Amino acid sequence: MATLLVVGCVAPPPSVENSLAACPETRPMVCTTIYAPVCASHEDGHRETHASSCNACADETVTGYVDGVCQEATE
Repeated sequence: MATLLVVGCVAPPPSVENSLAACPETRPMVCTTIYAPVCASHEDGHRETHASSCNACADETVTGYVDGVCQEATE
């Protein structure tokens, strides 16, 4: 019986900016009412929670999104 030994490096988690999902080139015009919140990043740098990725990408100022509600900045 052979034993497989896997050795590798563990990479740090990606930053939020690097892990943004991109919106499709053709923006949606109609979205379903399914609630699956995403945190969208806008061109001006602010983030906002949208009801779904479709709703986020329907806004032309959205540059990308991550799944889940936006976390408020802690000071």
